[in-house]
Amino acid sequence: MADMAGPPRRWLFTATILAGSFLLFLVQPMVARMALPRLGGAPNVWNSAMLVYQALLLAGYAYAHAIGRFALRTQGIIHLVVLVLASLTLPLALAPVAEPQSGYEVLWVPWLFLLTVGPAFFAVSAQAPLIQRWFAAHPQAGNPYPLYAASNLGSFAGLLAYPLLAEPLLNLGAQSMGWAVGYALLVLLVGWTVLSRRDDAQRPVEAAEDEQIGWRRKALWLLLPAVPSGLMLSTTTFLTTDIMAIPLLWVIPLGLYLLSYSIGFAEKRGVAQVFLFLAPLVVLVDGGIAIFAAGRADLLAAGASIILLFVVATALHARLYDLRPKAARLSQFYLYLSAGGALGGVFTALVAPAVFDWTWEHPLLILAAAALVPLGAWRGLLRLITKDSQSARAVLIVGLFLIFNAALLLYVRVQGETALEWIDWLALLVILCLAMVMAARRVSFVLACAALLLALGGLTNLMASLNGERERSYFGTYSVTQRADGDRILMHGTTIHGIQRDSGRSTEPTAYYGRTSGVGLALANAARIVGPEARIGTVGLGVGTLACYRRPGQQWTFFEIDPIVMDFSQSGAFTFLSQCAPDANIVFGDARLRLQDLPPASFDILVVDAFSSDAIPLHLLTAEAMAIYERALSPGGVLLLHTSNRYVRLEPVVARLAQARGLNAMVWQDDPARRNDLYSSTWIALAPDRAPLDALSTTADWRLLVEPEGPVWTDDYASVLPYFVWENFL
Repeated sequence: MADMAGPPRRWLFTATILAGSFLLFLVQPMVARMALPRLGGAPNVWNSAMLVYQALLLAGYAYAHAIGRFALRTQGIIHLVVLVLASLTLPLALAPVAEPQSGYEVLWVPWLFLLTVGPAFFAVSAQAPLIQRWFAAHPQAGNPYPLYAASNLGSFAGLLAYPLLAEPLLNLGAQSMGWAVGYALLVLLVGWTVLSRRDDAQRPVEAAEDEQIGWRRKALWLLLPAVPSGLMLSTTTFLTTDIMAIPLLWVIPLGLYLLSYSIGFAEKRGVAQVFLFLAPLVVLVDGGIAIFAAGRADLLAAGASIILLFVVATALHARLYDLRPKAARLSQFYLYLSAGGALGGVFTALVAPAVFDWTWEHPLLILAAAALVPLGAWRGLLRLITKDSQSARAVLIVGLFLIFNAALLLYVRVQGETALEWIDWLALLVILCLAMVMAARRVSFVLACAALLLALGGLTNLMASLNGERERSYFGTYSVTQRADGDRILMHGTTIHGIQRDSGRSTEPTAYYGRTSGVGLALANAARIVGPEARIGTVGLGVGTLACYRRPGQQWTFFEIDPIVMDFSQSGAFTFLSQCAPDANIVFGDARLRLQDLPPASFDILVVDAFSSDAIPLHLLTAEAMAIYERALSPGGVLLLHTSNRYVRLEPVVARLAQARGLNAMVWQDDPARRNDLYSSTWIALAPDRAPLDALSTTADWRLLVEPEGPVWTDDYASVLPYFVWENFL
């Protein structure tokens, strides 16, 4: 290749890669936000979106690799043409795709995202390998791989910019136009980089040098990115299902995953070496703690899971960097890397929900990490005990036996305790120190990790799976348990979804729906408020608790999106529905869409109780959603919104909606006498006419809503950030 005029201009190539990655990870949450009115907020929706992005990234990297046989100038022209063609789909708007059939959400959601953002995302996703290859073409360029670290810094910046800046400040239309402007600037940057290599001697960089790559190395190119990718998605699912459903929680795993690439591919290796050293210890310690604390909904488990993801992902990406090929194989390396990421995404987002009844993908990926992290200096711990090979083998076998049994005894001892005592922490420390000795051999280390995962909660979850106590759908993981006092409980992850007394035979309303709750007061007095033959609609079936407020002459309709939840209410596990409203109409599907299909004024009372744990279904609290509810209500009807939430202040949001729509509104915060099966709740009643609220206000000390705050939430604009209750996150 001929010498090139001028310096290599690392800053230009870095800026172009940063800009492309910034746009990629800005558009991901933006398109998910666009689709929210049609998809809801289930964790698997985000996992499905991520799977599409990984598939498009793989396609982009394959395209970058395919055009590598052309001269750099030709590559640049091809890519500029692709970018311009993709720009014809801008500004981005949700694709007009028909609604999915029941059970096909796992395929329909990726299809929707693919049609909406596919061309633009594909074009931009090829940036990282292409720009690095063009940079490497300069004879003075040096190592091109650290530019991938810059790429992931740009991705991290884009990811944070959306919830912190774009969503709070701009509506979706402005966001889409802003992204289109950024895309145009990116095309100009790409053109500039192409011009900077105009003195190229017309030979593809791939032909400059070559090296032979064995199949084992290629297999590691697949596995090392696959495990962090799957672990990132499984951590998101694990946290939102088994720890706590904090809004925007998905930002943390994805952000740390991106940062791990920046550290792992950094040119200066000091920080990466620290992560490589810590990884075996973190896999054992935090892996065990994460499984042990699953279901306790505490910050210990959340913190352990997040630290585990960050350290393991950084260590595996650092090992991946150490296995990188020469620049001649750069695009092939990134193609394998992208394929590995997509492989991890397919396993977590598609295979696991279909095969497992719990988040088993999470401990399986922890074991995979144990099989891949470099053991390094930890291999030498066994030599402090013995240097004889036969004695070492005996120590490892006895150690595995002690680790499993000691951890199992500890797990049994602390069950039911809200906090560990100092003696428990000391015992756990001793067990973990013994487990680290197992790092002398790869097999014994993986077995020690498996022993900890099984003993510290894995066996309990395995027995629950074998006994058929859990079911999993696209919308979550559910389990039915029975307390010693006879209460039968439906759990959605760590959140109680419904309770029925007397082993599923009582007809007394419980949980957030007791007789002193806002919805209980309204439904029990429905005849006086809206008439004796009230037509009542309920968005969200749960275990059917509200059915037992039904009175003769009333017509009841339930809306439910999850077939698993509907099965619990109809199979006999919970009998509220069969005992109290066996003839109730059940409408399957997204309630917002189904309500639009009904004639106007279909209900006298409409109850909206479709929150999943503390996740906020923004699409049910927008001005457009409120218009749908109003249309479904009779002129003298009442709308009841369940707004209990630990992390977000929803009252000022609803107050602004009521003001904008000209609705009368009041709120009742119920704090029942302390019982295991009755919980505090907040219900807001809204009505176009004041008369039904006047009647309802006589049932308790209902009050007016707080002052409205912020702009009206719409399908184009909504942000929970200004309404966070920050102290409850701690």
